[in-house]
Amino acid sequence: DHSQTPTVRSSTNFYILVNARYAKNVPGRKTDVSDAAWLRQLHSYGLLRGSFRPDAEIATLRAYLRQRERLVEYAAAHIQHMQKALMEMNLQLHHVVSDITGATGMRIIRAIAAGERNPDVLAAYRDVRCHSSIETIRAALVGNDRDEHIFALTQSLELYDTYQAKMLDCDRKLESLIAALTDEEAKPVRKLSRPRVKTKQVNTPSFDVRAALYGVLGVDLTEIHGLGPSLALKLIGECGTDLRAWPSAKHFTSWLCLAPGNKISGGKVLSSRTRRSSSRAAALLRLAATTIGRSDTALGAFYRRLSSRAGKAKAVTATARKIAVLFYNTLRHGMTYRDPGAERYEEQYRSRVLANLKRRAKSLGFVLQAVPCETEAAVS
Repeated sequence: DHSQTPTVRSSTNFYILVNARYAKNVPGRKTDVSDAAWLRQLHSYGLLRGSFRPDAEIATLRAYLRQRERLVEYAAAHIQHMQKALMEMNLQLHHVVSDITGATGMRIIRAIAAGERNPDVLAAYRDVRCHSSIETIRAALVGNDRDEHIFALTQSLELYDTYQAKMLDCDRKLESLIAALTDEEAKPVRKLSRPRVKTKQVNTPSFDVRAALYGVLGVDLTEIHGLGPSLALKLIGECGTDLRAWPSAKHFTSWLCLAPGNKISGGKVLSSRTRRSSSRAAALLRLAATTIGRSDTALGAFYRRLSSRAGKAKAVTATARKIAVLFYNTLRHGMTYRDPGAERYEEQYRSRVLANLKRRAKSLGFVLQAVPCETEAAVS
């Protein structure tokens, strides 16, 4: 029971949280008393392993992050409500701006909620960075202004602003908590390098997450392609800053259910599928894997090669596992990741393929020899 977790953790006794799949009972009668006796017996034999539970500070950080994630979802619902109200007024704002919550969109929506109806005046609120011209925006803002739709738009805008304010409250809590972790660790750090991506993503915390995490960890997780500051913060909230709970990167990826399965019987592999999991950390790593599929990086080249051979689903899982290994080695061993690039990865892969071909040819009594012509191959 999650509601009892703080009470259990604050007690003087030692408790472990056990995965139910590791404590299956033998066939027979099933009662709470028999289950408790069976668990006690297994634990006395040393057959039960405790599940990962973060420290109190990380658990608090996780709670704030999950609350902020819920607020983002609530705000997104009211963005849809605002767009629906605009469409019912035949105002096609979403066709002329990429995001109605951007600078141009919010200026126009706030003006409509304040009582402005003139398309010429509304189009003048266009931001200089908007790709659509004033004439295009004006044509999209010619519609009808029914009172019920204006009322729905105004209420959705007010609720959206409310959730934005609550997100700022969460950001202040997160910033103060990370600052407390930084004071506790007091790690010496070198000067933080410039970020690879300078554009600010939507729904990210209002403070400098990258610098705050660097002060706590002493390493820059955003050097790993696919891990932005916000995603790295969420991973820290799920896994913590101390990864000694997992002896190696293989244990870590197995805990994330990103490692291949090992169902073997009689020397025959029955299944190598990864286990199903509802882990938030694994979902974050899969999200990171999908974002680097088109990047000119070694991880991107690996994703594209595997995607063409085994499909995108397996490519996402395999790439997420690679990112998890880099994440583990960076936090546990202080590794600094330097991307070799897609071209370097392709050269290494080609060298491995040639070495395998030569080894197989040698085992069959042949010698593999390259010829100048790319369309022919000679085997002697």
